[in-house]
Amino acid sequence: MPRRLPSLNALRTFEATARLGRMTAAADELCVTHGAVSRQVRALQEEVGVALFEGPKHALQLTPAGRTLLPILTQAFDQIAAAVAVVSSSTEQVLNVSCLSTFTMRWLIPRLHRFHETHPGIDVRLSTTSHAVQIERERYDVVINVDQPEETAASAATSVAAPAVTQRSNCTLLFDEWLGPVLSPELMGKLARGGRGSSNHHRLELLRHCPRLQTRTRPRAWQEWAAACGGKLPASPQQEFAHYTYTLEAALGGLGLCVAPWHLVAADVASGRLIAPLGFVSSGLQYTARCRADHTQAALFCQWLQQEAEHMPAAPSAP
Repeated sequence: MPRRLPSLNALRTFEATARLGRMTAAADELCVTHGAVSRQVRALQEEVGVALFEGPKHALQLTPAGRTLLPILTQAFDQIAAAVAVVSSSTEQVLNVSCLSTFTMRWLIPRLHRFHETHPGIDVRLSTTSHAVQIERERYDVVINVDQPEETAASAATSVAAPAVTQRSNCTLLFDEWLGPVLSPELMGKLARGGRGSSNHHRLELLRHCPRLQTRTRPRAWQEWAAACGGKLPASPQQEFAHYTYTLEAALGGLGLCVAPWHLVAADVASGRLIAPLGFVSSGLQYTARCRADHTQAALFCQWLQQEAEHMPAAPSAP
């Protein structure tokens, strides 16, 4: 007897809406209009004879029936996508990776050639973002984020303990974040000639007189660094940039002092393009990679990321 199933389009639309939490987000993912999503969800509810959502349209909540259906559909569509990928490309596998934009440009891309050399059949497609991405809500195979340690521990525990139907990702710790001020040797030379910043005794003078470069996507980076050092920031001239990439380029160009994560500036410090006169301190944050459970290529990529992280040079400590 043939299986009797509701419309696959309706099932796919419900799954995307329930996973993403908003009809507008589902419409974007499926490349359809908000009205089409609403009609498909309504048709599915009429066909199965039970409500799957409740509450106002701007704050939809899953009903018990919807919560039962979602993880099973998500697993089914993931399996379909994996099967199609296997049969459609015997020589090349596509791996969709989401990561923070500056991390991608300054840490990941300079190393990516080593992964391609080892796994030439895997096509890594990078998507950049300025905010944390939840792999459970998106269709990425790997997501690289910055987390609090307790979030990392909770995610790792969930990936071990969750039932097979709801377990969708495994978490890998890459490295702890270390923050420290950096500036160009030319700017440091100017400050030293002016009697500012030439030794540890001039630490406050360096912070007070050197222009402080801010980043809009991480506006409290300087305060985080000062708190980790156990001190306060003196007043100083400031200049703000939209992204960390611009802020780091400004520091390289001698425009001021930038507080930056070690992994973003390690190569520049090693080459002498930047100097870190005050060393680095732990920010309390951790970089993690989450990959879809039972996804072989994603697991290989996360393993490679961890190996690359292990070979990073240690951040110089504060004097």
